[in-house]
Amino acid sequence: MQLHLQQVPARNGRLWIRHGFKVFQRQPLALAGMFGLFLFAGFVVMLIPGIGLLLTMAALPLLSLGFMLATHLVLQKKTPTIGVFVAPLKLTPERRRSQLLLCFAYAGAMLTVGLLADWVDGGSTRDLQKLIAENADNPDSEAIANAATDPRLFWGLATRLGLMGLLSVPYWHAPALVHWGGQGVAQALFSSTLALWRNKGAFAVNMLLWGGLLMAVASSVSLVFGLLGLGQFAPMTLMAIGLMLSTVFYASLYFSFVDCFMFGAPQDVLND
Repeated sequence: MQLHLQQVPARNGRLWIRHGFKVFQRQPLALAGMFGLFLFAGFVVMLIPGIGLLLTMAALPLLSLGFMLATHLVLQKKTPTIGVFVAPLKLTPERRRSQLLLCFAYAGAMLTVGLLADWVDGGSTRDLQKLIAENADNPDSEAIANAATDPRLFWGLATRLGLMGLLSVPYWHAPALVHWGGQGVAQALFSSTLALWRNKGAFAVNMLLWGGLLMAVASSVSLVFGLLGLGQFAPMTLMAIGLMLSTVFYASLYFSFVDCFMFGAPQDVLND
């Protein structure tokens, strides 16, 4: 399939979110169920000694591509299934090899990011997590508070988020470019990077709106449950809303791809 890179207005970043919500409204149970099953499968795989974490990270590029395929099916008035996550591996042997190479290169890069962040924070993040886990039943608030004030935590977090953000740029469209465009690994990573650079205004608007939406939802839920004296239920509600918004986010990825590469999609959805 011929894909043509194009530049879109910054306002399209808002439309991607809007279209993501519209697709979710059409198939909420199917899309939410797919995301939940993927998370559950990832949790089970992580329990495999030695390679569990690597396999889980390697599956993440297929999560984004799977939801693009699911969104494409919803727009065709079809019900997506969990099979969309393995569908990219059923094409030609060349594309399967490219997808697997992308997946395991991503996993290796993520593990490297984790090692670098651990080196920057001197293991303070792991120490804090271990302290919280060990005191789950009887929290030692003072010890946890002291560990949380370690200034190395900030630099470790900044390193993780910064490097993960940079890694997401070449991988944003790469799996889809392999699947629909038949591009090789290097070309797909380069094309994805170029697409995000040319459309940085739209992606900046998109990320800012998602961040604002998440903060607004978290603040509203905490405020309402606090006023009602039901603060203990706020975390569960936030988790449920977070899962729903995560599903919408992944559904919206399809529209950023079709917008950047002029890939066909129903005009009544993209332009209304």
